[in-house]
Amino acid sequence: MKNSCLAIIPARGGSKGLKNKNIKNLNGKPLIYYSIKEAQKAKCISKIIVSTDSEKVKRIALKFGAEVPFLRPKNLSSDRTPMYPVNKHALELLEKRGERFNIVIVLQPTSPLRKAADIQKAVAKLNKTKADSVVSVCLAEHSPYWMRVIKKGKVYPFVKSRQYLRRQDLPKVYRLNGAVYVTRAEVLFKQGVILGKNTLPLVMPQDSSVDIDTGLDFKLAELILKNK
Repeated sequence: MKNSCLAIIPARGGSKGLKNKNIKNLNGKPLIYYSIKEAQKAKCISKIIVSTDSEKVKRIALKFGAEVPFLRPKNLSSDRTPMYPVNKHALELLEKRGERFNIVIVLQPTSPLRKAADIQKAVAKLNKTKADSVVSVCLAEHSPYWMRVIKKGKVYPFVKSRQYLRRQDLPKVYRLNGAVYVTRAEVLFKQGVILGKNTLPLVMPQDSSVDIDTGLDFKLAELILKNK
């Protein structure tokens, strides 16, 4: 059990933004392929499954070597379904089959530029510490210290603090990039969350942190892949 790591790739069949986003062709391969491929390269992973409600996604996942031991029920297949119940459902079904894991790794297919090395670094960081979880982040492209809100037609600072006039003076802020979530299984069950109270960061570069949500994100990811 010491190094028993389950990688879950959550991939619904539908998408409100980009149609069939998780299997849309990116640089000649379905989007989900990139997450499966890098998970297969990560030596720390014991088992790779795709959690989906779609037979089409299932066929593609199986083609590239991932396991799809079940189809996700409709009540866990909405675009509003949070990550926690999806992963809890997968763990519970596998446990009923006698398969237990002490670490859960969530790899969203919308992060095709994340590498096996990023996954392995996150797991190693968790194993070397008493942390509940490790999550990937990158420097935020736009600082909240320069952001504004509009109230009654007037502009106000989003973050109430001293005014920063130069970019180099801004405090460093980070955003979750959606690429890697690593959590102890006991934390997931006991705290009822994907990221526990004691969560550590894995800092990734911005050019590996494209999180595909729109057509523009898709084009950016394709451009980076072609240049690499």
